[in-house]
Amino acid sequence: MSNDDTSPESLETGAIQAKLEGLRIEHRDLDDVIDRLIEKPPFDQLQLQRLKKRKLGLKDQILRLESQLIPDIIA
Repeated sequence: MSNDDTSPESLETGAIQAKLEGLRIEHRDLDDVIDRLIEKPPFDQLQLQRLKKRKLGLKDQILRLESQLIPDIIA
């Protein structure tokens, strides 16, 4: 079996890495939105809570995908 970039494993890894990059960008953008919202009181507390919850969900997705990229090590 050749070790080229068309193997199912490398395609899956590439897809995970692409998804990860998108999630990281969205996470960073949400951070900016939250910072701008807090800068100008009074701000919508419910909106802030929803944004933070979304950001936390993204972080969970990022961690899950990153763990898929780490090869299993048999102890």
